[in-house]
Amino acid sequence: MTRLRGGAVAAAAVVVVTAVAGCNTDRTKGASGSERSGGGGAVMAAVDSLTVKGRAPKTGYSRARFGTAWADTDSNSCDTRDDILKRDLKSVKTTGGSCKVTYGLLEPDPYSGKEITYRRGASQVDIDHVVPLSDAWQKGAEYWDAGKRIALANDPLNLVAVDASTNRGKGDGDAATWLPPNGAYRCTYVATQVAVKKKYGLWVTDAEKAAMKKVLAGCPSQTLPSGGNPTRAPGRFTAK
Repeated sequence: MTRLRGGAVAAAAVVVVTAVAGCNTDRTKGASGSERSGGGGAVMAAVDSLTVKGRAPKTGYSRARFGTAWADTDSNSCDTRDDILKRDLKSVKTTGGSCKVTYGLLEPDPYSGKEITYRRGASQVDIDHVVPLSDAWQKGAEYWDAGKRIALANDPLNLVAVDASTNRGKGDGDAATWLPPNGAYRCTYVATQVAVKKKYGLWVTDAEKAAMKKVLAGCPSQTLPSGGNPTRAPGRFTAK
């Protein structure tokens, strides 16, 4: 499960110094499949379309402001966490019907490049918010209604199964302060952040925009992910 992340961002900041060319590994399809738009030009155009503002204070943020973790916003009777596990793991096994994932293989983990075995109850695999919820809070989500925040927290476009230990070094960093150690995934990672921020109308900082463009300049064939869930959760979901 994604955890609130705090002090490790500075230590990971060195990762952003370089961008790796040709890194468009495909791990960003939504749970029901998604289309991609354009090549590198479309991604760069999307970056340029994002509003640039300073990071707002984190005052008032809590995970609860984005609803109960892993709500079934797509009404398929499975929670979001299990939906993403089924999407991203191989050789999946379930119990109690088709929802509860008990076993699978993350081959490879997009953040570290390692192969990881998932077993329910262990902590080797997290479901990460590619755009962290606290980052979203400081870049526009504070002003949203509950339904939009819940939608972001459960949108397959913004979620990926990853190595837990690597993920917990990410904190609430944006592209200017953290990138996956696995260079082959950085282009897809940044393109997904761009897609999520464009879809939900989140802003970026000057440093974040520059970091995004630096990474994406190294992968001109990178496409812009799309799809996922609507940007409003059904009315039966609430947040504090």
